Amino acid sequence: MNVIYLEENPIIAKTCGCKEKNRQRVTYAFAGEFHSLCVDKKYIIQAEIDACEKLLKYAINDPDLAVIEKEITELKTVLDLMP
Repeated sequence: MNVIYLEENPIIAKTCGCKEKNRQRVTYAFAGEFHSLCVDKKYIIQAEIDACEKLLKYAINDPDLAVIEKEITELKTVLDLMP
């Protein structure tokens, strides 16, 4: 299997959901077009962490900050548990 490592972060993170009901979450989208089967799972998770850290710089309110920080923690845990 060919594994492609892209130089730029291929993933964009955004927050969405209802702030009043505490149902906010982070969603991801691929920035460019490439075949998703050619990318390693660890690389995707690391790209999601990088995208969340970039998003964290632009978060302006507490609910967004909390959701993004929780997402980063969960992604790092998943990355640590992967073989």
